[in-house]
Amino acid sequence: MRGISMPTHDYARFAHAYVSQPKGASRGLGNILSLALTTRAYTKVVLRLRAQAESEAKWITRLREEHVRTCSGCSPNQATKTGDEKSRAPSPSGSPPHHDASKANGHARQTSSSGGSMSSSSGTSSCACPLPRPSFHSPLFRPNRAALLRVFVPSPDGTWLSDVSVEECEAELRRSATGVTKLLRPGDVVWDIALGDEGNIGRMVWDGGYLVDLDYRYSRLGELSPYFHSLAFPPSYFHRVIRIGASEGHNPQANPIVYVDVSPWGQEIARNLQLLQERGKAETPHGALHDVVLWVHRSSFKIHPPATTDHSRVHSHLREYFPHLVPTSERRAIPNIPGSFIDPNWYGTVVVEVEGTQEGLADLQDRCGPGVFPPRPEAITGIVKGVERRRIWRVIREKSRPGEIWLRVVREKERVTW
Repeated sequence: MRGISMPTHDYARFAHAYVSQPKGASRGLGNILSLALTTRAYTKVVLRLRAQAESEAKWITRLREEHVRTCSGCSPNQATKTGDEKSRAPSPSGSPPHHDASKANGHARQTSSSGGSMSSSSGTSSCACPLPRPSFHSPLFRPNRAALLRVFVPSPDGTWLSDVSVEECEAELRRSATGVTKLLRPGDVVWDIALGDEGNIGRMVWDGGYLVDLDYRYSRLGELSPYFHSLAFPPSYFHRVIRIGASEGHNPQANPIVYVDVSPWGQEIARNLQLLQERGKAETPHGALHDVVLWVHRSSFKIHPPATTDHSRVHSHLREYFPHLVPTSERRAIPNIPGSFIDPNWYGTVVVEVEGTQEGLADLQDRCGPGVFPPRPEAITGIVKGVERRRIWRVIREKSRPGEIWLRVVREKERVTW
């Protein structure tokens, strides 16, 4: 209970008092050991809750399979429809919206809600036996969200973790009774709570073997490292786990960065590319808001889910809550990334946009890969250079919805200067 009831800032207070002592002093060592044990227990509890939620999901899968086999009053095509079909309505059109973004979003939400009610009615009208749904709920872990685990490693180097401190955090994960590293998964966030609770201080991401620090090129708070492939996680996977900092100039809505290689869909982006006008709001230095008209280059492409069969519909709740439990035969691989699969939350339409300038257009064309667009003069400046930088986007959360994810190009001018 101490790991839940104790304020997080108290960990940093005890750690600071311990590392501020003269060399060789050991005052407060008992408290340090106690807090280290507390964070180990907290991490075990979070992982146990995740295992409990997955065990429930597997049990529901077995119940659904048995129901489909034995219930003569339902058809597999209808009785096993569940929440992923309710929440995922088709996009209003395959091409990017031609009208105002706010109106498009309003229409999209209405379509989604009406589509959900239609799917719900069709999924229950043919069978009187309600299919079981996951009921797991905990404030410490949410399905389809990154697990936030804790370690307690006081750092004499301050809030910036050195390589030695990162290695010590990895060692701390192995110091439990049997070690928790074998229970970790890529994308789990590990927080050295001894450094404090300001921003993303002390937060690292597990890549399957090591802890990876956050990337600070485009955010002073830190963002997910480009080492990870964002298509393998839901767009909201790190929401409120890795905190996002707002920037008045480039990121006023605090939209998160994702890393997506769109070159496999470059031809489709080229076919749908349009230059459009969009109404928006601009803030003056005095704080007043003005209506402005902006030009944007906008396009879209579709990520198609694998062919649905009667058996795969039984796993619909797994695709919604625990996609990694779905058999690989029912998942779509990430192009050019062996062994990685696209998360089902990306299935549907992906809208990409960039500012309506020649530099913005050239940037988007570069991201589509060679040979998609005709060659152009190299005199255009401000283009993102390098393969890794072509993968950087921001999710536009205010426009995105299930089945339609909006991405905006991150330009080189948005890089943070320290």
